[in-house]
Amino acid sequence: MATAHEVEDRWVAASDGVEIAVRDHGGNGPALLLLHGAGRTLADWELVAPVLAERHRVVAMDLRGHGKSGGGDGDWTFAGAVADAAAVLEECGMPDAVVAGHSLGGMVATRCSEELGRVPGAVNLDGHGMGRPGQYVGMDRDYVVRRLAEAREFADAAMGRPLPEGGLEGVLAYNAAMAEELGIPVGLLEAGVRRGMAENANGEVYLRPERVAGLGMQKAMAEIDLFELYRRVRKPLLITRALRPNPPTPGMPWVDALMAAYVRGLHADLDELARTQPWVEVAGVDATHAMLLERPREVADLVVEFVRRVEAGEWGARPQRG
Repeated sequence: MATAHEVEDRWVAASDGVEIAVRDHGGNGPALLLLHGAGRTLADWELVAPVLAERHRVVAMDLRGHGKSGGGDGDWTFAGAVADAAAVLEECGMPDAVVAGHSLGGMVATRCSEELGRVPGAVNLDGHGMGRPGQYVGMDRDYVVRRLAEAREFADAAMGRPLPEGGLEGVLAYNAAMAEELGIPVGLLEAGVRRGMAENANGEVYLRPERVAGLGMQKAMAEIDLFELYRRVRKPLLITRALRPNPPTPGMPWVDALMAAYVRGLHADLDELARTQPWVEVAGVDATHAMLLERPREVADLVVEFVRRVEAGEWGARPQRG
């Protein structure tokens, strides 16, 4: 079987002519479309996709403005991301595929399930964004609002900006340190970084998405109300949550306490959602947010079992996991 390294890119034209990069991992059986997270690329599926391809037809794509896809100079919206996914599904002859996404890709996958009539269900792998201020348990609301604005400002300022001299080496060193801490082969994180690199007209290196698309993406993530979306779901939806915290954020020592408060509120809300929404199941993964690279077999097993149950019409009473 071909590995992700041996699968070549090809391009699909979106409805507005933007080219979307895809990798078709082959396989037989029910189809799966795989989506990555914000600022990442389809390379994040490198360990999971070959496992899924043992039982499924598997296609991964770079979201608009990411990796090798076009569209970085235009606005980024969830509606546009869903339309891009629809174009890929149609071009690949798999309009009835289950859509599985990590992080931002999980949010897009959920929207695909709602908006694309033939998609039978979706998997959202730890795609929760920064949530709402009321989800930060035990913290003053004004403090949370101020810190979220600070985090957004920091992300917006860096979006699509050229890296300073030596900046790329610094990014790669940071990823190498994170890989070591998480027990991930360093080449896997580096592959995602390098796939997302680009040069501007002045020959300066930057990390995609470009500024226009990146700012639109940040705005879209800040404005989406995921739990309102979950309550509208009328197709099978599996939501996973990371059970371990991310490594500390350099230069932002307050992030750890903020995220710990958010996780407490998020998990309580997910538990309530799973109890009250018959179409939703929540599962925990013993990993940080980088679960695709830390626990590829566990993630693959969850997706395979989800698709099996959807295909068999078994989405009903089930034990709660995680």
